[in-house]
Amino acid sequence: MERLINYLLQFGNLNQQQIELIKSKVDFKEIKKEEYYQEAGKIPDEVIFLTKGIMRICYFNHKGDEITKYFIDENNFLVDINSYTQEIPSTEYIQSVTDCKYLVLSKNAMKELSSIIIEWDKIVSKITSKALAEKVNRISPMMTEDAKERYLKFLTNFPNLANRVPLSYLASYLGITQSSLSRIRKNI
Repeated sequence: MERLINYLLQFGNLNQQQIELIKSKVDFKEIKKEEYYQEAGKIPDEVIFLTKGIMRICYFNHKGDEITKYFIDENNFLVDINSYTQEIPSTEYIQSVTDCKYLVLSKNAMKELSSIIIEWDKIVSKITSKALAEKVNRISPMMTEDAKERYLKFLTNFPNLANRVPLSYLASYLGITQSSLSRIRKNI
């Protein structure tokens, strides 16, 4: 719980009463490795804060291939923001890569916090902006770099993920085959 509060405090000020209110609205949950937290076609009704483990966001392309868009690790919020805010079915799956533990804020809890805590919407907006900027910074370079450069950049940007993510998911994220990734890893 303290990880969540410390994360929120990076984006705004909260007094002790507000912190206690937030804590009262949070539920703790766990999910086993390779289980799906969210499936395409459903509308998310909660936001989660990952405290342990790694989740991946993926989808199926028109050929039926599973494509990994990105990974989320500890101390990050996770929700299909477009689906959540517009209340439309998600086109993405969220799957646990490892056993995961997370904190849950329901949509009703988020609305209640917004109506009671003056700074809440500003904090949420700053967190959302940061997450979207990180997403763009992750995806944009992937378009212009070759496979080896993408892998090396992944190692630099996400050193704590490299040995925790299965090669098949990592290859999908990098947009290469698993055998190509194995060759690249062997030559480094």
